[in-house]
Amino acid sequence: MTQDTLFLLLIQAGKSSDQTELTDVLKWLGLGVLGIFLLFFLVLLLKFANLYVRSVTTSAGIGLFDMFAMHLRKVNPATILDAKIMLVQSRIEAVSTRDLEAHLLAGGRVQKVVTALISANRAGIDLDFRTAAGIDLAGRDVLDAVKTSVTPKVIDCPNPASGKSEVAAVAKNGIQVLAKARVTVRTNIKRLVGGAGEETIIARVGEGIVSTIGSKDSHKDVLENPDSISKTVLARGLDAGTAFEIVSIDIADVDIGVNIGARLQADQAEADKRVAQANAEKRRAMAVAAEQEFKAVVQENRAKVVLAEAQVPLAIAEALKSGNLGVMDLYRLKNIDSDTKMRSSLSTPETPPGGEGAG
Repeated sequence: MTQDTLFLLLIQAGKSSDQTELTDVLKWLGLGVLGIFLLFFLVLLLKFANLYVRSVTTSAGIGLFDMFAMHLRKVNPATILDAKIMLVQSRIEAVSTRDLEAHLLAGGRVQKVVTALISANRAGIDLDFRTAAGIDLAGRDVLDAVKTSVTPKVIDCPNPASGKSEVAAVAKNGIQVLAKARVTVRTNIKRLVGGAGEETIIARVGEGIVSTIGSKDSHKDVLENPDSISKTVLARGLDAGTAFEIVSIDIADVDIGVNIGARLQADQAEADKRVAQANAEKRRAMAVAAEQEFKAVVQENRAKVVLAEAQVPLAIAEALKSGNLGVMDLYRLKNIDSDTKMRSSLSTPETPPGGEGAG
């Protein structure tokens, strides 16, 4: 063997040793990765074993890694799995797991939506998941809506919670009529989002009852045919724009109240009397004021007479002093005055001591 041949053999032996070491390293690295994978799979299996077994046995189609992905997305896998199992068992295949996750992440109530879908499917109502999810996210109770659509709901008009037990209306003859109605409604799924609620139905029915009774000539017409109220109100289409469809309107009770027309007339008469009394009092006050003014004028005139009579002695004295009036003339004036006073006293009857009408 030559020296060159020996050198080649040594090089080949070194390469074989390096390849063996590299192979060993790759082998151990693969085993480590496999161990990590097996450990991860074991952890997943232990964490979601119960849910996975349920998914497999019910053909829900949700795997271990799907559950882990839901966990990472902050979605409760148990809620999605329960909903999916209910849909699969009810033979509703149109709803995917992604749809359920999206609705749950949006804050929806997945369990109620799924229950509503199943109830609608059993009742033959056309309701898809998109519509049901929209109703739920809008704040409506979609399950209650489906139940009301299947089994109509009875609404009292007026609502007892408002403190009123009857709707008060007045016929043309002035008699008050008290009516109580019961409205049977069922949910209109297509108008549930954006449609008005029960309060609008109650208000419209109450308005219709008041208008119908008010158009009657007499309260007797209402008592004879109370069903005419329900027929007239029902024909107006009061459920337009609401989330309900009115099935029937039934008058549960009709009572007679007070005579509003007579009361209004009595109130008007009382008001007229008060106005007349006020006017009479005004005229009386004006007459009293005028009388007082007349008395004041009389007193003023009397004062002037007294003042004039006080000037007579002065004038007589001045006439005597100036010689225009003599003493005999003065005596004759006094005699005439005395005779006048005597005649006046004789012409005036004397009043008895016991007063007028005594003796």
